[in-house]
Amino acid sequence: MSPWDFIDALTPHARVTTALAPFLMALIARLIFGKNRLTRAVLSLSTMWFAINVLLAPFSVSLRQELLHLPFRFR
Repeated sequence: MSPWDFIDALTPHARVTTALAPFLMALIARLIFGKNRLTRAVLSLSTMWFAINVLLAPFSVSLRQELLHLPFRFR
């Protein structure tokens, strides 16, 4: 069982939550604790996490299957 199997089993709502929750928590921490090195680092990491999730979202299971079957459609 690969780590991708767990990610593929998530619903679309769960995927959005896993992408957005760390970012929102970092923003809230920034508002509570102010601008310091820790909150800047956490906000930067959570922003990268969100961007990676958004960029990788199109590569879901169904899209990967369609991409694999694409060459056979034009024969």
